Amino acid sequence: MRKLLVLFLLAVIAFSLYKPLSTIEFGADRMGSIENPTTVGAYYLSKTPSELSVANVITAIVVNYRGFDTLGEVSVLFLAATGLGSILYRRRKEGEHSISISKPSSQLLQAGSKLIYPAILVLGAYVFIHGHLTPGGGFQGGAIIATGILLMMMSYKDFHLNHTVLTWIESLAGITFATIGIAGLIVGKTFLENFMPIGTLNDLFSGGIIPIIYIAVGFKVAAELAGVLDTLLSIKEK
Repeated sequence: MRKLLVLFLLAVIAFSLYKPLSTIEFGADRMGSIENPTTVGAYYLSKTPSELSVANVITAIVVNYRGFDTLGEVSVLFLAATGLGSILYRRRKEGEHSISISKPSSQLLQAGSKLIYPAILVLGAYVFIHGHLTPGGGFQGGAIIATGILLMMMSYKDFHLNHTVLTWIESLAGITFATIGIAGLIVGKTFLENFMPIGTLNDLFSGGIIPIIYIAVGFKVAAELAGVLDTLLSIKEK
């Protein structure tokens, strides 16, 4: 009986896949062309520079055209970090502190990390500030900043983060994202509508709400990942 049920489910899945796939001609051009934008992809490529003044088309898609989905992705990361923190959380007694579980590092690593750490932070900020001009964005820039924080955690056992500050950064970034979306709904007609001046193509202050959202996403991702790393690498001091 179980085998028959499995075969039936496989047949249903195969039929469900066959129907839509059979309507697509093998080898057909699904992207179209910029000169004749008949598909979604071609529309993005042809209209993004003129509609949004954004050089990075992927950024325009992620933040503007499908920005609501990006808000969901940021929320998923927040829920994952919250869930991990809830699992690993241990209530501290009065006077109790956390210590790092990382092994002592060499003087070479400590000296090198002092030089590299500021550069990593600047690189991460550059990646999400210029995400609408060059390849990059909020998720990538936030991850780079979290990598620099991880380097300091591995280099110095007494390097700890203030989770209150991280919580404020994360909260303000999330509120900024949602507020811009609601403002677009009020000023315009849709959630996350680009209601600000789009500026000139390839200028830093261009793209309307896009760079603001990416900066908020960058801070939010950096704070969440840094908090997760600090939670994973810390235990209660006995």
